[in-house]
Amino acid sequence: MAARIEHLVTAGEFCLDGGTWEVDNNVWLVGDDHEVIVIDAAHDADAIAAAVAGRKLLAIVSTHAHNDHVDAAPELAARTGAPILLHPDDQVLWQLTHPDRKPDAALADGQELTVAGTTLTVLHTPGHSPGAVSLYAPELGTVFTGDTLFAGGPGATGRSFSDFPTIIDSIRDRLLTLPADTVVRTGHGDSTTVGAEAPHLDEWIARGH
Repeated sequence: MAARIEHLVTAGEFCLDGGTWEVDNNVWLVGDDHEVIVIDAAHDADAIAAAVAGRKLLAIVSTHAHNDHVDAAPELAARTGAPILLHPDDQVLWQLTHPDRKPDAALADGQELTVAGTTLTVLHTPGHSPGAVSLYAPELGTVFTGDTLFAGGPGATGRSFSDFPTIIDSIRDRLLTLPADTVVRTGHGDSTTVGAEAPHLDEWIARGH
């Protein structure tokens, strides 16, 4: 039996380049009754720990290191003993939020994470940030895209350490090549599918965001 997907929304602030914005973040849990991983420990360690509900937390996976996706990670790790995983190209962003606490292990493109008998493959999808990753779980028919791909287009690339042509390459080459019925579970807002977004790639390129 494949792992199940659980969803939690937490609220807090996103801070970068001197600006602060109120945001709601999607926190995803993948697992079964015994073990689980958390994707993006955002804002509220209490709420995330309650969702883990005493199961063995195998890892806290960060799709990228913007503060709103990692601000609760060290506290959750301290409570559970779970390692924090982050692509090393986002270390510069991580240090802005947690200068005294490093991630525990590095994520690499093609790496496989297994929870409850289900495999999630790490896809390096830079652009929104240098070390942004997506997690593809074909058995679950889903990809967790962080802030790389949303319903309606790419993640923002107007701030430091981001690049629009790079995010377009990531989306075109790594995400839109997945099966059309793959559910895209995002870092903020509603889920979508690869098939719903793929026809709009040229529009996004034309508008530049």
